[in-house]
Amino acid sequence: MKRILQVVILALLCLTLVFISKARLDLALTIIPEAAADDSSNETVDTLAPEVSPTPTPEPTPEPEPEYFTISCIGDMTLTTNQYFSEQSSAHFASKMNGDYSYPFANTVQYFSDDEITLGNLECSFSDKKLQNSIYAQFYFLCPAEWIQILPQGGVDFVTIANNHTMDFNDAGLEDTKAALDSIGMAYGEDEQAQVITTPSGIKMGIYTAGDGDSIGTGSTNIPDKDKALAAIADFQAQGVDYIVCMFHWGSELKYRPTDAQVELAHACIDAGADLIYGSHSHCLQPLEEYKDGIILYSMGNWSFGGSTKPTDPDTAIFQLKIRRDGDGSIHNDSYEIIPCCVSSDLEGAANNVDNYNDYKPTPYEPGTEEYDRAMSKILGTYEGDDMVRDYSDIYASYS
Repeated sequence: MKRILQVVILALLCLTLVFISKARLDLALTIIPEAAADDSSNETVDTLAPEVSPTPTPEPTPEPEPEYFTISCIGDMTLTTNQYFSEQSSAHFASKMNGDYSYPFANTVQYFSDDEITLGNLECSFSDKKLQNSIYAQFYFLCPAEWIQILPQGGVDFVTIANNHTMDFNDAGLEDTKAALDSIGMAYGEDEQAQVITTPSGIKMGIYTAGDGDSIGTGSTNIPDKDKALAAIADFQAQGVDYIVCMFHWGSELKYRPTDAQVELAHACIDAGADLIYGSHSHCLQPLEEYKDGIILYSMGNWSFGGSTKPTDPDTAIFQLKIRRDGDGSIHNDSYEIIPCCVSSDLEGAANNVDNYNDYKPTPYEPGTEEYDRAMSKILGTYEGDDMVRDYSDIYASYS
């Protein structure tokens, strides 16, 4: 009996081992297809997975747009009539202005209201004192101190007083004139002065002003000192200014073309780094020149000019230079516009050269007129007329 039980138990163990082996085999057979299925499934997943979008290329940072600014240039401002003319006359500057300080620029102030800076040559003194005139002053011009308001009301921002009328009333006249300019916060340049001013848009502008340093007030037609001008330009560059202007009182009166000495000095200054040369003294327009990257205005002629009630040449102009500030902060000359004008609002009187036609209120000419084209030709350098010769004897006779 015991043996039979052992056989049964052994048989059960064998069956159990068979079942376990079969189960393991089934399990192996099950896993293998699943693994294969997994491989196939992985391939399917790889095929059906959504495409990954490539990382977008960043848009380049746009370059800053250039900024544009306007520099306006006008000619001689002699804001009263000379000593030979009676103040009671209806032709006197005071009579025409009649206390309205906006009067002289009334027909042109719109051109200067939105510009960056307006430059001009101031050829008169301001004082309420009875000053002794200089022995060199053939003609002299003394305005009441309050008349300094003409400048800001006309839109003027910077004046040079480095000219042959600076010392019409000696040191006393110069000091009173500077005090009047300071009273309105008007920037100005004296003879052989280099200064840096900052414009409303943050442009650091180096301005050098000079006449003939040895004979300011004598009426000399000599040329400013070249070495001093070039030294001033070098100093501006060392200071890192953005833009350089040289304002020169030079050349010969009533001549439509610059002298060789003017050309030589202007070119030397541009070569050294100046951007704009502003010239005055001739009492008539002289040509502009585009030289390398610079602009040269050899003479802007007269503007509101009390020096004569009947100027020999009635033509003048507004020169507006557009400058460009690029994204890197550098500033360059870009383009310009010329607005031909008459020194007076009496265009018909000026055209016919009538006595006392000058009312000291510069007025633009109509485009397409003979006068417009004539003034334009003078500043473009195509004018073929002869230089002027002025006989002042009739002035003395009429003013007496």
